[in-house]
Amino acid sequence: MQTCAQLIELAAARFGRQASDLAPEDDLFEALGIDSVQALELLSELERTFGIELPDYELAEVRTFADLAFKVDERR
Repeated sequence: MQTCAQLIELAAARFGRQASDLAPEDDLFEALGIDSVQALELLSELERTFGIELPDYELAEVRTFADLAFKVDERR
């Protein structure tokens, strides 16, 4: 499964959304209705799931699911 699709599935399940309602170009904060603390929780879950370390400061550069997928793929 493509990284972005995996991220969307994971985030949707974590925050009670339908993955089919989310798209790679969606702003993940708006689409999920989350704040920065919840984003950090999601980041921790992504690190465990993908076996990577993604510094918190890199999350500041992320707006969309596609942006986040790119960051994850860089670390794999």
